[in-house]
Amino acid sequence: MQPNEVKALLESRIDGCDFHIQGEGCNFQVIAVGEAFDGLSPVKRQQLVYQALSDEIASGALHAISIKTFTPAQWQDAPENAR
Repeated sequence: MQPNEVKALLESRIDGCDFHIQGEGCNFQVIAVGEAFDGLSPVKRQQLVYQALSDEIASGALHAISIKTFTPAQWQDAPENAR
């Protein structure tokens, strides 16, 4: 899979989030930013993203995924957002 394919899958399955994807093959780093994460624990946030990709993980199309999630307010101060 390509990063743009992972991004398209996530965008079609989780509303109102922006996704920043890096990686190649079956190993990806996902940064997700959205109101959907407001009020959720870190574990629940990760579960939301994993659930959206569960079919691809089960099939082996995606193997290793690291996930970081932020609300829009958290993203403003996140080191990953330093530009």
